[in-house]
Amino acid sequence: MNSNLATRTRVLLALPIAAVAFSLAACSGGSERPSTGELSEGISTILEDAGQGGLLTDDQLECVAEAFLDSDISDQDLANLAAGKDEQTTEEAKTLVTETMSEAGAACAA
Repeated sequence: MNSNLATRTRVLLALPIAAVAFSLAACSGGSERPSTGELSEGISTILEDAGQGGLLTDDQLECVAEAFLDSDISDQDLANLAAGKDEQTTEEAKTLVTETMSEAGAACAA
């Protein structure tokens, strides 16, 4: 009976520790805004895949990336772009990405 009680006590003491570890892991798994360089590379990849490689200079790509980072585009959608994926989480996000690219492309190319 004592060994059964000791085992139960150890399990009960371990549960809060496991819960804290799990919640910390869940918090750290979220997307963060990518750097300007990461976003520039991803946008370049997307343009190349669309047959528009070389459309923007490196400076213009950096300018566009900064506009994306200054926008209301979510961290997850920016992470997708930085990974070279033209994938957005919602239709609203897709519209925001398209508008931001259009406006930034024009402003940065001038």
